[in-house]
Amino acid sequence: MTSYGISLLPDTVPQQRSAKDYYANLLTVSELSEDLGLDYVKMTEHYLHSYGGYCPDPLAFLSAVAARTSTIRLMTGGIQASFHHPIQLAARTAQLDALSGGRLDVGFARAFLPYEFDSFGIEMDGSTERFRATVDAVVRLWTEADVSEDTPYFRYQDANSLPLPTQDPHPPVWAAALLTRSSFEWIGDSGYNLLIASAPSREQVHQVREMIEVYRSRFSAAPKNAGKQPRVAISVALYLADSHEEAVEQGTAALRRHWDTFGSAATSWRSRTSTSYQGYREAMVDKHRAGPSEAAGLAVIGSPDRAVEQLRQIESELGADIVLFQLDYGQQSLESMERSLKLFASEVRPHLGGPR
Repeated sequence: MTSYGISLLPDTVPQQRSAKDYYANLLTVSELSEDLGLDYVKMTEHYLHSYGGYCPDPLAFLSAVAARTSTIRLMTGGIQASFHHPIQLAARTAQLDALSGGRLDVGFARAFLPYEFDSFGIEMDGSTERFRATVDAVVRLWTEADVSEDTPYFRYQDANSLPLPTQDPHPPVWAAALLTRSSFEWIGDSGYNLLIASAPSREQVHQVREMIEVYRSRFSAAPKNAGKQPRVAISVALYLADSHEEAVEQGTAALRRHWDTFGSAATSWRSRTSTSYQGYREAMVDKHRAGPSEAAGLAVIGSPDRAVEQLRQIESELGADIVLFQLDYGQQSLESMERSLKLFASEVRPHLGGPR
């Protein structure tokens, strides 16, 4: 059966909402998500811009969620591994795993915004190798003793990470991918779960479905994954209202605000190229030029009955195990986010479920 949760990526500026108010709203939404029976709260990581700038430390936010909840799982979606040392990541994630009573899922993502790389003094070229080395090193630190690494990015000898993870053998690991075949292959070969952090456009659905099948096939074929099951999560925008027309009007306006904010962040691609990000400059420009519905990709926007149809189609086309609703896009009010969640729980979810 499909599991559901919320996915958080702020596009808020201080002039519109203070950090204090933003976090207070999302903690309320996270508590409501647990009360309504949702399964996950996910937050990503970004810096320096209204696109994601209010979520520089997803582990800190999820620690606050852990203190206010008891059952809902906490997911990073994802930690930008290229900007962190694996010893730091292994220790901090294991700490939150303990504080939450073993409720943490650790999602990793390869950063993609040039200004973030520039500010950390890290080259974009070679970031694929750095990302993969860091994720693998974290898993070793969680599960092995006297760990030594000697890479171009970090080196250490006989490291014994503390605290140890509460979950055995370690928290579930997720790695983000979108369209690059080698990413899906590596995630499957490694035995990690697959996170589709950005919903594909209608035109990309067939291609993404093919890549998900590549992932599942590579996962199942790897001897190291015997006894494990591949899992796929996807994030999609959610906006519900009793009136379909009202939901479309207001949800589309929120999407436009979100993608205007994203477009401002993506301008850092205008004069950049990278061997590790083939086609990204064109993709970022095209995404900003598109209308909000095209830019956002698949979304669940409308009245509850239309939402049932949309979710059934998404789940059928992509076969995701977990659907995470992007909830805080477009600088929405707390009331708007709460309404969408309550309508989903009372009038949409009862019509979904059952084995795929």
